[in-house]
Amino acid sequence: MEASIIPHKSAKAVGCPSETDQAGKADVCAGCPGKQLCLSQGGIDPDQTFIDVRMNAIKRKIIVLSGKGGVGKSSVAACLAMALSKLCGPNKIGLLDLDICGPSIPKLMNVEGMTVVNTEYGWTPLKSPHNGIKIMSVGSLLQESNTAVVWRGPRKTALIKRFVKDTFWGRLEYMIFDTPPGTSDEHLTVVKTLMNTKPEGALIVTTPQDVAMATIRKEINFCRKMCLPILGIVENMSGYICPCCQEQFSLFSQGGADKLSQEYDIPVLGRLPLDSNLVICCEEGKSILEEHPSSPATVAIMELATTIHVQR
Repeated sequence: MEASIIPHKSAKAVGCPSETDQAGKADVCAGCPGKQLCLSQGGIDPDQTFIDVRMNAIKRKIIVLSGKGGVGKSSVAACLAMALSKLCGPNKIGLLDLDICGPSIPKLMNVEGMTVVNTEYGWTPLKSPHNGIKIMSVGSLLQESNTAVVWRGPRKTALIKRFVKDTFWGRLEYMIFDTPPGTSDEHLTVVKTLMNTKPEGALIVTTPQDVAMATIRKEINFCRKMCLPILGIVENMSGYICPCCQEQFSLFSQGGADKLSQEYDIPVLGRLPLDSNLVICCEEGKSILEEHPSSPATVAIMELATTIHVQR
């Protein structure tokens, strides 16, 4: 039986009791690194009401996850945001970079060097030249791009909440949340923060080989324990596109995403090939959808975005 939360004042906590009056006090909290944070917050976030107001203005919120690092999760999140902006129109998509220690979204979305402005309405998100996608990332708050962010969990949690609560996102069709690898503070914070506003769900990114599957299974179990719906699996680097003949070849063992799909009854929403054109565009902050509109990677990305868009 999966852990659940009983939201009642006299309830006995089962699983994580962070939403009850037993937050930080229950037996299950012993040894939890977030125990002191829960005790200091009393289990109920005083900012949640304002967070809900901000997030209720956004129709669909998608969290991009991967338990494994190096699977191209940020590039998938960036390309998905660009593709959705083509389907929904300019200024309708937001992209929030939750990778506090290794932000890459500013480079991918070509907003490096832009300054976040604080106004009476909150932080103004940066606007990407790619169809006006709204961007927020810790990488845009650093004075030097090479500055290392060495923070413990509570500081990461506080910044993520500020990104959600204090950024003037406005009304959007989609918000994409790009998370770091694993199942740690960033993931717990964003899921808890969004829960009242019913996020659309998680998009789990993997690569085809079996070595990535064990970690991805942990991510799936995390989503189920947190009652976060899973939209589907995206198999990235699903074959290599030859730049000369455009033939597709397998670089890794195949079938990993299909095994996960059958094991957990989760659909495979898309398979994105490793395309040298995509690699170059990501390095230069360009959109492959505009630079190479007929490439296999562009076709696969648009098919993924269309699949997600028609599920509404």
